[in-house]
Amino acid sequence: MTTHKTLNSKDKSRYNRHLLLDKVGESGQLKLKQAKVLVIGAGGLGCPILQYLTAAGVGTIGIVDFDVVDESNLQRQILFGVDDIGQLKSETAKKKLIAQNPLINIEAFNYALTNQNAIELFKQYDIIVDGTDNFSTRYMVSDACVLTNKPLVYGAIHKFEGQVSVFNYKDGPTYRCLFPNPPEANSVQSCSEIGVIGVLPGIIGTQQANETLKIILDIGNVMSGRLLMYDALAPSFLEIKINNSANLSDFGISSIADFEKFDYSFTCDTNTTKSQFTIHDLNKLPNTTIVLDVREEWESPEVENKSVIKIALDDLDDFIDKIPSNEPVYVVCQKGGRSQAAIDFLKSEYKYTNLINIEGGIQ
Repeated sequence: MTTHKTLNSKDKSRYNRHLLLDKVGESGQLKLKQAKVLVIGAGGLGCPILQYLTAAGVGTIGIVDFDVVDESNLQRQILFGVDDIGQLKSETAKKKLIAQNPLINIEAFNYALTNQNAIELFKQYDIIVDGTDNFSTRYMVSDACVLTNKPLVYGAIHKFEGQVSVFNYKDGPTYRCLFPNPPEANSVQSCSEIGVIGVLPGIIGTQQANETLKIILDIGNVMSGRLLMYDALAPSFLEIKINNSANLSDFGISSIADFEKFDYSFTCDTNTTKSQFTIHDLNKLPNTTIVLDVREEWESPEVENKSVIKIALDDLDDFIDKIPSNEPVYVVCQKGGRSQAAIDFLKSEYKYTNLINIEGGIQ
């Protein structure tokens, strides 16, 4: 990677409004030009993070994402459009960000981040920004930041609420200080199952971008040791203190070798629970097969050629008498999360033993 020692005329023209700020100026803009930031995920959070870091003139930005653009992403992942559906997010984002600002360097990593490749990748950057949506990767990213001594800019979203913090900054608290251990398996629904208001990732993502710029410029009060919580419905911000209370060795990770052996395959999201059947298996069963569809009325496509009982997840209590308990019932939703949640609920509250989840949902 090239080390930039000065601002050129194009830099001075593009970043004029930064140069006018007494806390930025030419020296600050040069810091931005020399900075190297790695963004994990080019989804709802990653899109605004990437766009604002690009616009600000961060000299080298890495993007880690192995996913492709889906139509359901467009409601909140504002970097993408209809023409991008089916395309790699990392490469598509790189192309669009270079068009946004050709003065900086964008690096796309089209592969899954693992504890086998995270350390070497993180060593190449100054700051890591977490735009992921699952606990397994969050713990892995945080642990890798501790081992490589990199500050971690954290953000998370859920329905109408979001969180922002900065971990591992100047010996400050880490993610494990806030959440020492992940939630129990199948206890958390993902955005794909429970939904998220489209503007929320923009609000939280821009906060993450702001914290990143503050770290690079060494200005302001970095959100270390504090968790900023946002409620979009109020709207309101609430801040809580995070104590520096956990060491990585407390969790059996004392070295890079320990990290690379650590099992990060735990899952908390209900939509990742395994089952015996997929929609393809279900389609092969007789038309008399009973299917419990726990989606909302407006969701499509329909389950065809089966005996379908349609009860939304939140309404199961009210229609429990319609669900048979003495023959196999195949439970389905859009992606497999709500159906597993329905099974867990019916098992615990009504002692059902005949329910089978359709893994991956009707899609």
